[in-house]
Amino acid sequence: MTEYMTTKELADFLRIKQRKVYDLAATGRIPCSRAMGKLLFPRAEIEAWVARGMAGDGGGMAAAGAAPQPAKVRPGVFLGSHDPLLDWALRQSRCGLATFFDGSADGLERFANAEGMAAGLHMFDPEAGGSDDDAAWNIGWVRRYAEAAPCVLVEFAWRERGLIVDPTTADQFKSIADLRGRLIVPRQAEAGTQALLEHLLAEAGIGPEDCVMTEPARTETDAAEVVASHMGEVTLGLRPSAAQFKLEFVPILRERFDLLVDRKAWFEPPMQAFLAFCRSEEFRFKAKTMGGYDITDLGKVHFVGA
Repeated sequence: MTEYMTTKELADFLRIKQRKVYDLAATGRIPCSRAMGKLLFPRAEIEAWVARGMAGDGGGMAAAGAAPQPAKVRPGVFLGSHDPLLDWALRQSRCGLATFFDGSADGLERFANAEGMAAGLHMFDPEAGGSDDDAAWNIGWVRRYAEAAPCVLVEFAWRERGLIVDPTTADQFKSIADLRGRLIVPRQAEAGTQALLEHLLAEAGIGPEDCVMTEPARTETDAAEVVASHMGEVTLGLRPSAAQFKLEFVPILRERFDLLVDRKAWFEPPMQAFLAFCRSEEFRFKAKTMGGYDITDLGKVHFVGA
C-alpha cells in the first residue's frame, strides 16, 4: 500500500468520479499535494479526513457532497510572460487589470496558486512536436500544473521569435549556431524565452562553456535595450522589440502565445473589457503595425481545465 494515492485511486477509494476529486482539490476541501505537476493525496490524511466526516464535525466525506465552499478570490492581476502587444492592449483597453510579468513558468505557478486572473504563456514542449505544432505550445504544461483549476487556455497570437542584433554586426548572425562564443543577453530562469534558448543552444551543440551570458533581462523590451546599449551582442527576442530600438531582427521560428484564464474571471467585467478590445479594429491595426504577430486565430480554445 503506497503512502500517496493518485486521483484515480482516490476516486475509487471514495467511490466518486475523478471530476469530483478535482473539484474537492481545487476548492481546498481535501488534503492534497502536487509533485511534478500531478495531484497526490496522502493516504493517512485522507483516512483522517474521512473519519472526521463520519464523526460529524463538518469535514471529510460529510462535506464532499455539500455545497462547495467559496474558492479563493483571485486578484485582478495578469501574470506570466511579458508581451509588447499584450502589455499595450491591457493598458489601452482600460480594463483595470494590473500586471505582474515575470515569465511563463512564474505565471503558471502563480496562476495555480490563485494569485491572478490570467497568465500569458509561451512554453515549448519539444516532446509534443516541432515549433509549428499546436500541441507543442503550452498545453502539456497547463495539463501538468493547472489540471485541477477551472480554467481555459485560449490563443492570443503566433509570434516571430529570432535574434536581435546591432545593425553593424547583423551579417554575422544567420542561425542559432552563430551564437557560439558570443555575448548573449539571457532572460530569467522562469521565462519561456530562456527555456527555449537553452533548448535551441543544446540542439545546435552549444554548451554553457561555449558562450558568455550577461545579467538576465526580465522583459522582452529590457533584453532588446541591453543589445541597443552595446552591453550584449545578441538576444533571442521578438520583432517589435527589435524595431523599437532600431535593431536588426533575424527570424528563427514562430511560437504560440496563449492566455490562461480563470473561467469565472473570463465573464467578469475586467476580462470582458479586455477581450472586447482585442476584437476591435484598433487592436488589429496595432498588431499589424508592430509586426511579427499573426492574430488570425485569436480566441481559439486549446484547453479547458476541470
